Amino acid sequence: MTKGKILQSIWDNLPDDRKECIQARTEKLEVEYLTLQELRKTAGLTQAEISRNLDMPQSNVSRLERESDMLLSTLQNYIAAMGDSLIITVELPNKPPIRLNMLSDLVDS
Repeated sequence: MTKGKILQSIWDNLPDDRKECIQARTEKLEVEYLTLQELRKTAGLTQAEISRNLDMPQSNVSRLERESDMLLSTLQNYIAAMGDSLIITVELPNKPPIRLNMLSDLVDS
């Protein structure tokens, strides 16, 4: 198959300003979609530190970081173990972002 070569050919033929726009968007998306592991590393923390803060074995932290689906309360606890807080924002078309406050109310009670 030559799909890779075809894509490279398309990329090579794009104008430089279009390539720059695509690259800038790619970098923005990469920052927006960090994994928990990357987020923890960016914060300068180890799994051992997170496991102590969560009072769970390090193996469980490793498992959490590989999860693609988890409870919001679990995610909030993980983020809190990093010393940060979780804010959930909903973005609807043609509307300003809406911050959901109910999550913290449910977890705190």
